[in-house]
Amino acid sequence: MNTNPAGNGEFGQRQAAPGPIVPKTASEALRPEAGTPPPRRSRASRSQIVVFMNFVISSVVLMVLAAGVALYFGRQEFYEPGPSANGDTFLVKPNTGVQDIAEQLERRGLISDARVFRLGVRAFGNDSALKAGEYEIKPQASMRDIMEMLKSGKSVMYSLTIPEGLTVEQAMERIADQAALTGDMPAAMPLEGSLATDTLRFTRGATRQQMIDKLLADQKKLVDDVWQRRAPDLPLANVDDFVTLASIVEKETGKGDERSRVAAVFLNRLAKGMRLQSDPTIIYGLFGGKGKPADRPIYQSDIEKPTPYNTYVINGLPPTPIANPGRAALEAVANPSKTDDLYFVADGTGGHVFAATLDEHNENVARYRVLQKKQAEDAAKAGAAKVEGQTDAPADAGDGDAGGDAGAAQ
Repeated sequence: MNTNPAGNGEFGQRQAAPGPIVPKTASEALRPEAGTPPPRRSRASRSQIVVFMNFVISSVVLMVLAAGVALYFGRQEFYEPGPSANGDTFLVKPNTGVQDIAEQLERRGLISDARVFRLGVRAFGNDSALKAGEYEIKPQASMRDIMEMLKSGKSVMYSLTIPEGLTVEQAMERIADQAALTGDMPAAMPLEGSLATDTLRFTRGATRQQMIDKLLADQKKLVDDVWQRRAPDLPLANVDDFVTLASIVEKETGKGDERSRVAAVFLNRLAKGMRLQSDPTIIYGLFGGKGKPADRPIYQSDIEKPTPYNTYVINGLPPTPIANPGRAALEAVANPSKTDDLYFVADGTGGHVFAATLDEHNENVARYRVLQKKQAEDAAKAGAAKVEGQTDAPADAGDGDAGGDAGAAQ
């Protein structure tokens, strides 16, 4: 029995009443029919604000991702070993910004990327913390290492040494030749004896005038301090004479335990009106601040050659110092040994022997001549070259010592 009221339709469904059948051509039958249209977008989803916000959010996400990647690789590059295999020194001039520093480091091959260095420095908050100076960059130093070095201010230090006994002219030559200093030398030479004998430490870029000013100021302070502590009744008219005699003592001996005794000899001679008879004053009178050539001996004729400085000829002290005296020589003159010595002569071992009388001094000179002769004979046996063709023999026993080589103290 048929229970479907509609006849041949699905159970429980009613089919629409059949309409008239319209015949189709073959082409129409093969033509595809339109599908079900998509649902219409809501009005909110079609809003330009929503579209813009979607774009912004997407862009921000992409930028965050890109920044994260850049930060990761940038940090890696900031910490990894640098490109310099040998290292180098690097000079940061005053008032140089981070960007200029970074570009100079990159040009010198000390870092791989100036931008990474600049951003790294700023990330650590060190924009204004990098200090001027010259720095020793170690091989393969990382950007982080270089940043910390420039932040520390631990610059490469240079030395300028002015030894005791140099003349002002010789000291000025050292200052002029120091390549790490800048600036011109002064037109006028400082006064003889006015420069401190010291070692100054400085960074590249310091000026030559700064070094000279420092040496002048230090020497003045030293001289004033020692002069104020001098022994009473020294036969010296003023502080200028004090420095002049100290310069002679400085040139006479380099042995610390002799200086005060050498000073006593000269002070005793001044007190008695005797000539100082010091060979270094002969040399300064002949050659001035340039100093005696190393291969030029003092000839017998030099002892008698009149110059304003030759204390074998003049009475009293020379008109100026003959070198820059150090502290030890100044102290020796200010507080000399208490002796009656009036003479001294070399002992052949770098020191001197002293005497209070001319007879004793002549004995010391004779012993020194014997020693000289023996040394000359030993040198000749060893094949030492002989000086030929000299018409003026070198002075053979004074060696710069009070009383001369012939015991002719006046």
